[in-house]
Amino acid sequence: MAEDTNSSPPRKSLSLWRRPWLLLLLAVVGALCLFFGITGSRIVRAAAEAPAKRADVIVVFGAAEYAGRPSPVYRARLDHGYELFQKGMAPVVITTGGSAQDPDFSEGGVGRDYLLRRGIPELALIAETQGSDTAQSAARVANIMRTNGMGSCIAVSDAYHVFRIRALLEKEGVQVELAPRPESRPHPLWERFAAVMREGSELFGVEGGIAVNEPSALSNQHSAKAIEC
Repeated sequence: MAEDTNSSPPRKSLSLWRRPWLLLLLAVVGALCLFFGITGSRIVRAAAEAPAKRADVIVVFGAAEYAGRPSPVYRARLDHGYELFQKGMAPVVITTGGSAQDPDFSEGGVGRDYLLRRGIPELALIAETQGSDTAQSAARVANIMRTNGMGSCIAVSDAYHVFRIRALLEKEGVQVELAPRPESRPHPLWERFAAVMREGSELFGVEGGIAVNEPSALSNQHSAKAIEC
């Protein structure tokens, strides 16, 4: 019988195993999807937490200020911190945040002054005024706490922000309770998704071992002077 001269040679397999770069790409994409899925769910759960016990200090993380006045978002955070102080959840409040583009005021200083006007005693207020972002403020707060023999805090910020704050402070050895600002979750679902992904991306990019200068020492008692650290 004559051979079929028209038969074509067998095609090479296009198996993924012959394309290691594609396998690597799929592995990276899968790992990222897993990270953001797990981290996103943890961010959402943290947004619903409330402080379950007293702490050494309440830490209100800064937001925008306008010529010495807190923005509506920052004022809401400060008011929540004030309510926690009034309930006796901690004897000291730290406000955080540097000056950003404002040469005359810092977020931490504006927050301290606002709470002072609301009636919190000056000796119960500390302003951290050098941090330029959440990571720097968290590191400086941890230094302030160590200097004053404080080991636990209640962190106040927006709902989807507090999970990253806890991660940063726990890296510094601080015990953290969360107190998300009420009504701070975006209402449209797409905005919630974007906020969670943004926080997940920030957490993914966090660098370890942030070094800051030790702030000025306060007394070892929990009653502390209002200072700018």
